[in-house]
Amino acid sequence: MDPLLDNLGWLKSPVQYAKGIGPYLSKLFERLGVATFEDLLYHLPFRYLDRRSIAQIAKTQPGKQRVIYGEVDAVGEIMLGKRGRKVFEVIVTDGHGYLTAKWFHYPRKFFQERFKKGEKFLFFGEVSLFRNEKQMVHPEVTPVKEFFDEEDFQKHLGIVPVYSTTEGLHQRQIRKALDSLLEGLSDRLGETLTPELERQYQLPALGESFQRIHRPLDEDSLEIWSAQRSPFHRRLVFEEFFYLQLGLAFRRQKAKVLSGIAHQPRFRLREALLNKLPFKLTSGQERAILEITRDMCAPRPMNRLLQGDVGSGKTLVAMVAALLAVENGRQAVVMAPTEILAEQHYRNFGKLLEGMDIPVRILTASTKGAERREVLDLLRTGVSGIVVGTHALLEEEVEFERLSLVVIDEQHRFGVRQRMSLMKKSEQPDVLVMTATPIPRSLAMTLYGDLDLSLMTEMPPGRIPILTRIMYEKDRPKLYQFVREKVAAGQQAYFVFPLIEESEKLDLKDATKAFEKLKEIFKEFKIDMLHGRMKNLQKEEVMKRFAAGETQILVSTTVIEVGIDVPNATMMVIEHAERFGLSQLHQLRGRVGRGGQKSYCILATDFKQSDLAKERLEQDPELRQEAHLRIRPILEHRWKGRLSLAQVG
Repeated sequence: MDPLLDNLGWLKSPVQYAKGIGPYLSKLFERLGVATFEDLLYHLPFRYLDRRSIAQIAKTQPGKQRVIYGEVDAVGEIMLGKRGRKVFEVIVTDGHGYLTAKWFHYPRKFFQERFKKGEKFLFFGEVSLFRNEKQMVHPEVTPVKEFFDEEDFQKHLGIVPVYSTTEGLHQRQIRKALDSLLEGLSDRLGETLTPELERQYQLPALGESFQRIHRPLDEDSLEIWSAQRSPFHRRLVFEEFFYLQLGLAFRRQKAKVLSGIAHQPRFRLREALLNKLPFKLTSGQERAILEITRDMCAPRPMNRLLQGDVGSGKTLVAMVAALLAVENGRQAVVMAPTEILAEQHYRNFGKLLEGMDIPVRILTASTKGAERREVLDLLRTGVSGIVVGTHALLEEEVEFERLSLVVIDEQHRFGVRQRMSLMKKSEQPDVLVMTATPIPRSLAMTLYGDLDLSLMTEMPPGRIPILTRIMYEKDRPKLYQFVREKVAAGQQAYFVFPLIEESEKLDLKDATKAFEKLKEIFKEFKIDMLHGRMKNLQKEEVMKRFAAGETQILVSTTVIEVGIDVPNATMMVIEHAERFGLSQLHQLRGRVGRGGQKSYCILATDFKQSDLAKERLEQDPELRQEAHLRIRPILEHRWKGRLSLAQVG
């Protein structure tokens, strides 16, 4: 057998068979997406701790992560406050001073048996002061008696990796499982890149890369390793992109030999539409229309990504493409991720195409009875026209007789299989996928490498940039006053929350409680609420009232992330903004600034943020077309569909 394929077979072994894991822990690992030996190797540390030396308690400074080697001097539970909350304390001495290790959540019997006076431990954690005494809260602890020898002792010092984990799975368990997997790894792993590539790009061996990433040496740079920018991280990044691009190259090569529908260049309907518009197309729209028209008139299937900021006019470009299909006697379908967005597209298409004798229909889960049967009959009999819909278009009973164009809006909200499912309803239709998510051009070409890219950077005339600011809790009274002034002046506002109801595990404001509170704060205004658990008819009524200006403030969850178009809405307040991804923040922000008035997006958060959350909030929210790729995000969200040589071959 090919040694590479043999290696791949070993890597695909279930993670439960790794030493130290077993059936129970394997279920916890699977929560992290770690199901095989390969997944475990690629479960990379997201940061590293400097534990290269043991510190004297007397010399440690508060606020620093330190390693303390000490002996237990006293053990016991104490009561805190009037409510009698129990804390487990271990007083430790190293002969130079005293430190208290504290636990607020602990297995009582296990701790009482574990910590005995006179026994020695290694304590890892941040030193802080409490009533002028040094302490560590919830430190990581290793009994010295567990060490076999000096070498084993030293393994617990040095630069220590920190991994993403889940409830019930501890760092030591992850490190222990990786230690056993890394033993003799280089002999078992082999190489997946050719020696020529490794020499050309100065890449270390694959086995060595895993060894050094999971087991840094004392002389390694903590800063470079934590930033995921070592030569060994670079090797893994290179391999990810190499095989991704190789797989996409095979797909593109295969697509070149496919026969598609060659539309005839007929533009009567297009000209009629453009003549009705009260504005001129942007240069980006004109360029995108030219590229799409060229593709649709070619004998090969079109596969194109149309990327443009919220409000840049992508829908109009899609409408022009649909008209080319209709003028060729064929059918065009537009699929959106939500009913609200599908209904908005349906209304916009109907309004702009009014009087042009073009059938425009909608098909969603809410389309029932005679209306549904009529739409299905039109599609099945090949009547030329446009149908707008949601996932309902993917149902087996939906059949197309003359489908030649598939438009998918908000591409990132659909999976590849869903896209392929719709495409299979016709013989090689042209496909246009659209996204407003601000993907840098280079990353877009990587993730959507099987698609040609049309980029729209200009905004239509009259669009004013949205002012985006971070707001902390102490500024909330000023925020409410600012919203009150804007709404009193005739404008409208959104308040968006990450949860519908309060979570027991997350300390987050929920939409239902906030709705009641905001009704008290803004008594003089009409306030409504919208969330995903409401029935479609209820959602539609709420949105109709808001769009008509009957409601001044809308409290919502992310159900408004796509598709809501209310030009008079100028205020967007995103509560717990650190809980949202960049894509969601950008989409939500795009719900305002759709009219001619100055608009604002307020990212409301508290001070308890992770470094990643701060980085996400502080990024310039304007669309960056040529942002540089950074290694860390690539590794943290590694390409799950990674291609191996065996799969490509």
